[in-house]
Amino acid sequence: MDDRRKFGGGGFGGPREMHDATCSECGAQTKVPFKPVEGRPVYCRDCYQKHRPERPSGGGFGRRGSDSNEE
Repeated sequence: MDDRRKFGGGGFGGPREMHDATCSECGAQTKVPFKPVEGRPVYCRDCYQKHRPERPSGGGFGRRGSDSNEE
């Protein structure tokens, strides 16, 4: 058995490796699921919500397009 599956590391549903970071906006210490890169901003959860790009509503799975065979 693959060690990642055996111990639940990585992949969907498994624990993520978290990295320490300082929020670029408020200066709070936070943890992020990626390795911060110098020169790119990192935000805490609260500041990320302010900077997150807006998603269009109504999209996603289960939406039927104009080519649906159902009436």
